[in-house]
Amino acid sequence: MSGYTFLGEVNMKLEKEIKQSKFRNEYHKLTVNLLFTYSWIHSFLAEKLSKYGITPQQFNILRILRGQYPAPSTVSLLKERMLEKISDTSRLVERLRLKGLLERTYNENDRRKVNIVINKKGLELLKEIDKIDPEVDHYLASLSSEEAKTVNDLLDKLRNNKK
Repeated sequence: MSGYTFLGEVNMKLEKEIKQSKFRNEYHKLTVNLLFTYSWIHSFLAEKLSKYGITPQQFNILRILRGQYPAPSTVSLLKERMLEKISDTSRLVERLRLKGLLERTYNENDRRKVNIVINKKGLELLKEIDKIDPEVDHYLASLSSEEAKTVNDLLDKLRNNKK
């Protein structure tokens, strides 16, 4: 995790973090800041999830499946709902199947489609991972709840500016 500053160091400015003082404008700085912050959070989560033998992308798939449970999902639904839109969703599903965390069966109505359902072992793993939620919250606790809401609202507004 070297190269990233965590909560132990307060008020670290982006410029100091990435050793860059000039940006084309505030929008350019915002883009760099969002990407840097994403990487910072992703690294933290990847470290926590590695203790459970899964990646953040695999965790995302398991959470989607838990939300669908007991109804089956399809690879296309998982791709649509994943936080990171990646093309290798089928490979991630297969890795989770090999770990014994989900079941894959062919759809009775359309043999080209595969039904994917989280199993008991997958649900138990997520229940165990849920125990780190307070640690994740603490990681972001330099923001008050109201500030977090404001950031969420601003990010929603930013994404709604599609042209």
